[in-house]
Amino acid sequence: MIYWDHAATTPPLEQVVDTMSEIMKMHYANPSALHRSGEAAGKLLKRAREVCAAALQVQPGEIVLTSGATESNNMAIKGAAMRYRSRGQHIITTGTEHPSVYECCKQLESLGWEVTYLPVDAEGIVDLAALAAAIRKDTVLVSIMHVNNEMGAISPLADIGRIVKERNPRTLLHVDGVQGFGKLPVELSAWQADLYSLSAHKFNGPRGMGLLYVKQGVQLFPILSGGSQESGHRAGTENVAGAVAMSKAMRLAQEGQPELHARLTEIRDILLREIRQIPGLELNSSERSAPHIVHFSCPGLKPEVMVHALEELGMLVSTKSACSSKLSEPSRVLLAMGKNAAHASSGIRISLGKEHQPEDAASLAQALRVVCGKLRPIMEREGQRE
Repeated sequence: MIYWDHAATTPPLEQVVDTMSEIMKMHYANPSALHRSGEAAGKLLKRAREVCAAALQVQPGEIVLTSGATESNNMAIKGAAMRYRSRGQHIITTGTEHPSVYECCKQLESLGWEVTYLPVDAEGIVDLAALAAAIRKDTVLVSIMHVNNEMGAISPLADIGRIVKERNPRTLLHVDGVQGFGKLPVELSAWQADLYSLSAHKFNGPRGMGLLYVKQGVQLFPILSGGSQESGHRAGTENVAGAVAMSKAMRLAQEGQPELHARLTEIRDILLREIRQIPGLELNSSERSAPHIVHFSCPGLKPEVMVHALEELGMLVSTKSACSSKLSEPSRVLLAMGKNAAHASSGIRISLGKEHQPEDAASLAQALRVVCGKLRPIMEREGQRE
């Protein structure tokens, strides 16, 4: 089996697993405890925070450790909305965000906040003119992802940050960075980002661990109440082993980003070239997308049929976001890009990782040709019905 679902989760590196196992065995004390074991755990936690901060070129005190990006996104959006509601109750995002952002905004909308969902173009890129026009004096937060988790569309974050701060310097900018870190350069200062979310299992770290960068001076209403951990941003006993393992994965991902970007770009371009030549398949991503995501539609065919047919040939791909893959409705992202229901209901996502080589792309392309050859009569029949 060749695993092509790295946008959903990545296999943890062996050294990351070893590190986490060692910490769990040897340093299980509560890092808030005053005894020697607690102090040792506290030092490990402090070092992990420093490593994470260094990878993002920020200060350790700006790193809040969380259980993953869903918590980080909720903490950023709800925490900012509730803390700064005296400034207004207006939030801006897009219709193509990950569910942990989109549904969070929908929830706030139901509680009285006004949310503007910006349009995107045919490639999934946010309309910058619409962004500029949407920002108001009462706009508390703009939340836009770095890389779209389905299509791989890359947001022009430097332009977005400039527009936000020019239109309203008090408006906070939150970036969901989950699909970008380790694949693309991260420049929080150039983006003028105030908040930035990550999840460790997207860059070969442990599941259940993430972080939120909170720029110095930004305050958030704590979503989890209790103890004073994480400078009061997030109550709860810290996951020392998870934090140390994440910091190692984060350092390795940041150091290896240029080389990985080049190799994944080569493999992605092979897949794009091959898929363009297969009748019945329609690409949704391009060379301008992130290097690790290739997305196409097979109109007239249920995507799960394609997924299982490829699995029989040893290729593991996915449909849309793993958080939404079991839902049968059309992709919200593809609909926002202007695709019709048949196109938006038949998407397949291929996502690359560290272990892939160019020859793997050739194997996947051959599997696609075989599957499409077998399923083409169904696709054509359903297409005629449309």
